[in-house]
Amino acid sequence: MRRHATNAALNSDRDATLEVDTREFVLQRAHQQLRDVLWEGRYAVKSHAQQHARAEGFSEVDIVRVLETGKIRAVYPQDRRWLVMGYFTVGTLELPLQVVVDFDPKHFWIDVVTAFIPKNPHKIMSRGRIALMLRFDQTDVQAKTVRPGGGRGRWKRQGG
Repeated sequence: MRRHATNAALNSDRDATLEVDTREFVLQRAHQQLRDVLWEGRYAVKSHAQQHARAEGFSEVDIVRVLETGKIRAVYPQDRRWLVMGYFTVGTLELPLQVVVDFDPKHFWIDVVTAFIPKNPHKIMSRGRIALMLRFDQTDVQAKTVRPGGGRGRWKRQGG
């Protein structure tokens, strides 16, 4: 019993440091609001999220699917942001995808501000890290399609 109380205290200290709320009832309430907003179609996928999708190899459909089937992992109360964790499929692989949304309770609206494939899918990002990522990632994400063999490399296919 004492150990559980200590772990709860450590988690609340960690959440305060990260400026996130991970209490189960808060996550459940946010999850229900997310489902209601999606059901009514009151959301927009912003250009920053679209650019990341193109650059990292997933689509807007994957983002919306994660919102529909994923789980809210963290609520950032000061920014009214939610971190949604889910998975998308590429061929036979299932890859993690994290989506950050801004929730406007006054207009009952969600803006998908960014989406990305996380290096550590079970780690909850701090409020400051998300703000930093959005601030310094406002430039256009560069994506390039390359034809096979169209590079200047010296690699040649070996005859077998």
